Amino acid sequence: MVGSARNPLLVLVFAFAASGLLVGQSQDQPSPPSQPEATSQPLPERVRVSDGVTAGLLLNKVPPKYPKAARKKHLQGTVIMTAIIDKNGNIVDLTLVSGDPILAKSAMDAVKQWKYRPYLLQGHPVEVETHIQVNFTLAGG
Repeated sequence: MVGSARNPLLVLVFAFAASGLLVGQSQDQPSPPSQPEATSQPLPERVRVSDGVTAGLLLNKVPPKYPKAARKKHLQGTVIMTAIIDKNGNIVDLTLVSGDPILAKSAMDAVKQWKYRPYLLQGHPVEVETHIQVNFTLAGG
């Protein structure tokens, strides 16, 4: 009879194991989450963005005036600036990185008037730090 009959105690232990009621397990313990919880981290106040990205956001580009002194000297070149663009798309800070001082003043005066679409990070506008390049070339003659 022992070999052919089921042991009721063994069946009971198996049923408890399957239900999680064995020693060391509790029905009150939460099961581990199936996916990690998304933690919302604060957005940065300012991000650094390439000049190619900000060029695509440019709404109003005021061209620089070629300085008379530079024309007279046949001066050509590139002016590079670092710009801070606020959340509304306005240039709020502009610093000369390189370029001839005669050309730089004209370039900076023009760029200060440029207007951009706000840069969005996760759907929220943020300040942008970028480089802006202005090229001065004389037409061949």
